[in-house]
Amino acid sequence: MVRHIAVVEDEADLAANCRSALERQGFKVSVFADRPSALTAFRARLPDLAIIDVGLGAEFEGGFELCRELRSLSSSVPIIFLTARDSDFDVVSGLRLGADDYLTKDISQPHMLARVNALFRRIDALTQVSLTHADLLTRGDLCIDLDRMSATWKEQILELTVTELWILQALARHPGHVKSRQQLMDAANVVLDDNTITSHIKRLRKKFQLIDTDFDGIKTAYGMGYRWDA
Repeated sequence: MVRHIAVVEDEADLAANCRSALERQGFKVSVFADRPSALTAFRARLPDLAIIDVGLGAEFEGGFELCRELRSLSSSVPIIFLTARDSDFDVVSGLRLGADDYLTKDISQPHMLARVNALFRRIDALTQVSLTHADLLTRGDLCIDLDRMSATWKEQILELTVTELWILQALARHPGHVKSRQQLMDAANVVLDDNTITSHIKRLRKKFQLIDTDFDGIKTAYGMGYRWDA
């Protein structure tokens, strides 16, 4: 299966370079120069992954808005921001909106491709887990369906990104065992930093708390990492 990547970038040269690099890796690539055209295409058919710039033409935060809109269409389509904006505020904002990764445009092409492939490896690894274990991972009120890449808490759907689902199943598979940030990165077969893992954990907790205000199942082991204890 050839995977389809959507690149949303208003700088024509950068978009062309990104397209060429991805196509050399065997991906099918569609390029959009603005938010409206990308959104119209996403509503017709979702890509397998979206790479989005934050600033799109006259829309200073058009990429953030597109991320919100894409997340309303799908909680699981992987999203990477690729942008010149590198402030901590922008990075955190992107992750809070549901992006799986946030890259700056000074990143090398091989590094960018490695992060794209890492996201797809996470999806493949989750699928492989479903083939080698029981499809349903149940821990009390938590049920993770690896075959459908979905999760519920108290029979209500958790709208999780690929990264959030991966972190959750890594923690819930061994309740009470502390997973360090490095172990979560290693398990996901992806390069992230401590702050990114922390942001994903915070977002994951908030999604549980939208269903259950008393949720406290993801514990912090200070100086060590996190554990599932619900």
